[in-house]
Amino acid sequence: MYPHSHHLDDQPILDVHKLSARYNGRVALEDITFHLHAGERIAVVGPNGAGKSTLFKVVAGVMHPASGEVNIYGSMPRGHVCIAYIPQRSQVDWDFPVSVADVVMMGRIAKLGPLGWPKKQDWNLVREALETVNLTDLSKRQIGELSGGQQQRMFIARALAQEAELMLMDEPLSGLDTPSQKGILALLDELKRQNVTVMVATHDLEQAAQYFDRIMLLNHRLIGIGTANTVLTTENLIRAYGGRIRTVDESGVLTVDDCCDDH
Repeated sequence: MYPHSHHLDDQPILDVHKLSARYNGRVALEDITFHLHAGERIAVVGPNGAGKSTLFKVVAGVMHPASGEVNIYGSMPRGHVCIAYIPQRSQVDWDFPVSVADVVMMGRIAKLGPLGWPKKQDWNLVREALETVNLTDLSKRQIGELSGGQQQRMFIARALAQEAELMLMDEPLSGLDTPSQKGILALLDELKRQNVTVMVATHDLEQAAQYFDRIMLLNHRLIGIGTANTVLTTENLIRAYGGRIRTVDESGVLTVDDCCDDH
């Protein structure tokens, strides 16, 4: 248990400076620098193996960088209970015998302490989070019985119960049907209204351009960060995807053929 870190209000919610990281002995990130302000919604895009998941894990404090700095409101990530990391669904054991409400309550653990016991206020926050994501009726359901979209909403509820100010979502839309994707995107609108900063790793460039304030284009190095018009240029996409660029349609838009597993 790390001591809870304090926020410096004059600092960005996330400030990454010259960050490099390795995964399985290979360079995953190299010399990455950017910062975010509270309430921003940013899409992180790039080819398979570009380092998106590694970036999220380093920001969340669950991986150590090889060099560089990551600061949350002016201090290192570890100890910040305001960061919620939502992993890819493929990394979760869905057979584990816990209910939806149990998972959402896990968002309160850091604030309860190792020997703490949930109080009325904690359960109230869990109920509010479940209501926000429209899972109240499924609160007692075992997590493996949920659909893919419901599973993602459960994790967002856990982050809400945690009172997270920065949410890192690793491929939350992957494998979901269109109605489920629209439901998650609608929840992102609600998070923005609550001034929650959100980083979403995605392979859908069209969604990234349509639904996010800024786009980060990543392939081990930071190729670009900004609005869709400034980042998703032909030159940048070729630098990022190389041989995975397949066709150019009549409007001049490049089509990217890519898979979803970051590692």
